[in-house]
Amino acid sequence: MLWPRLARNLLSRPSTDPAPPVPADAAEALALRLEEASRARLGRSLAIRAVDAGSCNGCELELNALSGVAYDLERFGLRLVASPRHADLLLVTGPVTRNMTEALRRTHAAMPEPGWVVAAGDCAAGGGCFRGSPAVEAGVAAVLPVDLVIPGCPPSPAQLLEGLLALLEAQRPAPALSFMAR
Repeated sequence: MLWPRLARNLLSRPSTDPAPPVPADAAEALALRLEEASRARLGRSLAIRAVDAGSCNGCELELNALSGVAYDLERFGLRLVASPRHADLLLVTGPVTRNMTEALRRTHAAMPEPGWVVAAGDCAAGGGCFRGSPAVEAGVAAVLPVDLVIPGCPPSPAQLLEGLLALLEAQRPAPALSFMAR
């Protein structure tokens, strides 16, 4: 009967494991370092445009966790933007499907400088478990020049933050030389 099963399911607790604890100090320290690096490199906060090029949505769940309570990127000035015209960085998840190739190229072309490209996850890095499929081009590097690969299936929010921080620190400009008049 439907009613007893429905009542039992409504009154019982879900049979899932609790979420692993997030070390608040580590998350905050990473986000602060990322904010400082973005301000030093860009003079402002880092704007990220995320594109799902055909993934299973595992990487998107971890990316959404960055905007959640534990990491809360907005309080550090880091933000996900809806338009590539406002983005400094294109974060691509999933293998690039043949249907998304042109859209991905146009999104990258619409971005202003510096226009970094980050491949997040094993599928974006090289196709992952979808490699060899006739519907998939391969990883992001087959379509766009990639500046950073963040491995993992899916990469955790902390790994995403560490990767973005590594990109900003690697791209930090050299200090300007000062010339003195003789």
